[in-house]
Amino acid sequence: MRVVYILWLREVKKYLRSRTQLVASLGSPIMYLGVLGFGLGPIFQKAGEGSYLQFMAPGVINMTVLFSSMFSGIALLWDRQFGFLKETLVAPVPRLWIMAGRTLGGATVATLQGLLIFAVSLIAGFRPMSWLALPVALAVLVLTAVVFAALGTAIGSTLKDMQGFQLVMNFMVMPIFFLSGALYPLTNLPKALAVLTRVDPLTYGVDGVRGALIGVTHFGVATDALALAGVAVLLLGVGAWRFSKIEI
Repeated sequence: MRVVYILWLREVKKYLRSRTQLVASLGSPIMYLGVLGFGLGPIFQKAGEGSYLQFMAPGVINMTVLFSSMFSGIALLWDRQFGFLKETLVAPVPRLWIMAGRTLGGATVATLQGLLIFAVSLIAGFRPMSWLALPVALAVLVLTAVVFAALGTAIGSTLKDMQGFQLVMNFMVMPIFFLSGALYPLTNLPKALAVLTRVDPLTYGVDGVRGALIGVTHFGVATDALALAGVAVLLLGVGAWRFSKIEI
């Protein structure tokens, strides 16, 4: 368990020391909140759906968690390229603990970035329905971060070069985000789109955080949490299996 803590702490410290990463993580979320939140707000309001900023802020928070946790897999490729991974793998500890430490570190960093965007959303005008629901929203956010950090680790363990990882990420990340319902309601969707949204794990992260913060939910917060927990267990297993097959 000590190696899990060390690797987790390494990922968190690396993030906290990187001011560039902290600033860069604000770019896209601020654009979505500012351009879409205020630009499409009047249209959303005329449709009788209320404030679009209130609706989309949970989606933007989850978008940040998705990008951060998935791209934590890039760190695995960097460590492999520069030899740190080899030094880690020769340690007399099970590879499962090494994978767990890296994955939890990536999930923690993603959660911190999500909280940062939550603070930006408050400045922009977003207001939770109840501050008492924040722990529930945070729990759903952590589950979402673990799901996609495990997925990023599994992909990073399979690939051997940065170019391949970037291609996979670009192919997966944007569809996962746009199919999640982060920017639009999940009601009255075409059947094909409705099916795709239900097999997208981020859908349950967005719905759970939205339900906890503003009381608008499609599946129910409990269902969202259970779905995320199940996917997290599955992807952690897949990630551990792929990580155990790494050859240096």
